[in-house]
Amino acid sequence: MTSDHVWRQIEGLLATARGRVVLVAPFIKREVFAAAVGAVTAAEAEILCVTRWSVMEVAAGVSDPEIAELAAADSRVSILLCHDLHAKLYLADDRCLVGSANLTAKATGRRQPRNLEVLVEVPEAHPEVQQLLRDIQATAVPATLELARQIRAQADVLKSDEDCPKFVVVTEEAEEDGPSWRPETRAPHRLYPVYRGSRHDYVSEILAGVVRDLAHLNLPQGLSETAFSKAVLAELHAMPEVEQLVTSGRLSMADLQQQLMEADGTTEAQAQRAAENICEWLKYFGEVRVVPTGPWEIRQGREFT
Repeated sequence: MTSDHVWRQIEGLLATARGRVVLVAPFIKREVFAAAVGAVTAAEAEILCVTRWSVMEVAAGVSDPEIAELAAADSRVSILLCHDLHAKLYLADDRCLVGSANLTAKATGRRQPRNLEVLVEVPEAHPEVQQLLRDIQATAVPATLELARQIRAQADVLKSDEDCPKFVVVTEEAEEDGPSWRPETRAPHRLYPVYRGSRHDYVSEILAGVVRDLAHLNLPQGLSETAFSKAVLAELHAMPEVEQLVTSGRLSMADLQQQLMEADGTTEAQAQRAAENICEWLKYFGEVRVVPTGPWEIRQGREFT
């Protein structure tokens, strides 16, 4: 068995395609994607690529949103994004390979040292294959050149940011080491415009903080502002330090700061700033008000004016 056996499987499958091709992988590199599309010789074939783009993963170098440029140059190709994608599947007409290999050089054995991967052929009609394809159609959003460029720009900010931890390895189930994420941006209204790729004149330090927050939130692409706000609020409510607000409707800022210090080992000044940022986010994305009670307190419900 050759070191590029996995690639030969994929290439051989795609060479047989006459009509429908589907490439499903969370991580796709430009060079391997170009080779896969080139392996489909049928001019009438329709090639659907399903992947995911995360700013953090692109910054780590495991995915190339530039595959959108290749798709734009080949009328046969379209790309969909699935935020929670983990499956790897390669389909040509009624034949299908499923397994562990992404469309990257190491996964396919096109570069050494290679990963140890497996792909097994199953019929396209297999119920699990059909269920996956239905789930993709129900949840995926179209990828665009504009979005690809936006993701790359934000990834470049993340890579050049000295305050951001460097990414050594990224896997679908990787747990981050070190302190938990805390909202960094003091002005949460900046998040959605940057998420949408809107024009802005933020200085580099402010933009880097917004991008760090968005990278850690890692929300699906294409959300409306209302859906985005709900998703951010859900992330805030999932923080252990905010549990008391969710369950009892109030949270002492002194308690919040103490919990942050105990959880992360931060200084009192760092915990105070983090608590104030959390408060600003909760006020912007949720319905809370700040009530002076000696040490002030966050409570559910908007403030009446």
